[in-house]
Amino acid sequence: MYRNIVSAVCGILISMGSFAQDTGMDGILEQISQNNRQLKAYQSYMASQDLGNKSENNLQDPQVSAFYLPFGEHETSDYYEFQVSQRFEFPTVYGARSMRIEKQKELLELEYESMRQEVLLAAKKQLLELQILRKRENLEERRVEQARQVYNQIQRLFDAEQIGILELNKAKVAWLQEQFMLDQMNIRIRNNLLELQKLNGGNSIEAEQVQFFEDPELAKMQVLWEEKLSEDAEVLQLKARENLAQQQVKLEKNKILPDLSLGYNYQGVNSSNYSGIMGGISIPLWNSRNKVKAAEANLEYTQANTGAETAELYTRFQENYQQYQLLESKYQEYQVTLKDLNSEELLFKAYELGELSFLDYYREVEFYRQAYNNMLEMEKELLQLKAELLKHQL
Repeated sequence: MYRNIVSAVCGILISMGSFAQDTGMDGILEQISQNNRQLKAYQSYMASQDLGNKSENNLQDPQVSAFYLPFGEHETSDYYEFQVSQRFEFPTVYGARSMRIEKQKELLELEYESMRQEVLLAAKKQLLELQILRKRENLEERRVEQARQVYNQIQRLFDAEQIGILELNKAKVAWLQEQFMLDQMNIRIRNNLLELQKLNGGNSIEAEQVQFFEDPELAKMQVLWEEKLSEDAEVLQLKARENLAQQQVKLEKNKILPDLSLGYNYQGVNSSNYSGIMGGISIPLWNSRNKVKAAEANLEYTQANTGAETAELYTRFQENYQQYQLLESKYQEYQVTLKDLNSEELLFKAYELGELSFLDYYREVEFYRQAYNNMLEMEKELLQLKAELLKHQL
C-alpha cells in the first residue's frame, strides 16, 4: 500500500515537471506561433491565394445568343435563331491544372512553415538572450552588494583617518558604476520582453514565467544535415518549386489538345423550325506555341537552382556547425578556467588584509569581471548558434 502511494506521488510530481516544461520556452514559442501578427496575416494571404488558384480551373461561362432577322428582301417569314453553348478545355487539362493547384498549395504551406520557423527562431534567440541577461542581472546584484561593502569599509577607514578623501571617492565611483550596470541590465531585460511582446502579437510575457532547460546535444554534422533535408522548410521549398515546375510542363502539354464546345441550337422560319445539339472543336495552331518549351526551360532552371541553393545552404550549415564546435571548445576552456576560482573573493580578502591598494584591487577585479562577462556573451552566442542549427525542429 505504501509503495502504491509513493508511486502515485512520484507520478504526480513527474506530471507537474512535464507541465512546467510545457509552460517554459516551448510553451512561449507555441503562444507566439498562434499570436504572431505576421503569421496570421500570411494565413489570410494563403487562403486568398488558394481560392484564386482554384478559380483558374473553373469552366468558362456558358454563352447564349439569339438572332432575329426581319429586314431584307425575302418571301418567307422573318428568320430567328436561339443558341446556348458551353466551351471547355480538353478534360485532361482540368486534371493537370488541379494537380498544379495542389502543388501551389503545398508550396504556400511550406512558405508559411519557413516564415513560422524564422519567427520562432527570432523569438528563441530573444529568450536565450533573456536567459543570459537574467544571469547578468543576478551577477550585477552581487557586484553592487560587494561594491557597497567595499565602500562602507573604506568609509570606516576614512572616518578613522586612515585613508584620504581620494580613496573614498574612488570607492564611491566604483559603487555607482556597478549600480549603473545593474540599471542597464534591467533596461535590457525590459527591452527584450518588449521584443518578445511584439513577436507575441502584442501580448505581454513576464520574465518570471520564462523557464529555461538545457537543449539536447547536437547530432553529428552529417546526421543533422540529413535531418534538415527532410524537415527544414527552407530546404523543402526548393523541391516543392521543382515539383510545381514539373506539373506546369504537364499542364502545358495537355493544353496543346483542342478546346471543345457543346450546345443547343434552335432555328425558325416560315412557321417551320429546326433544333438540335451542336458541337465544335478548336484548332490548336497559335495559342500554345512555345509555351511547352518555356515551361521546360523553367523546369530546367528550377532543377539547377535547387542544386545550387542546396549546395549554398549546406556550405552555410557546415560553417555554422564548425563555428559552433570551435565556440563550444573555447567556452568550455573559459568555464574550466573560471570555475571555482573565486578571484573576486580572494582579491577582496587581500584588500581587507592590506595586501592591495584600492586601485590595485579595483583593476584586478575589473579584469576578472570582464572575463566572466565575456564568458556569458560567449554562452549567448553559443546558444543562439545552436538554435540556428536546430531551426528545423521549431
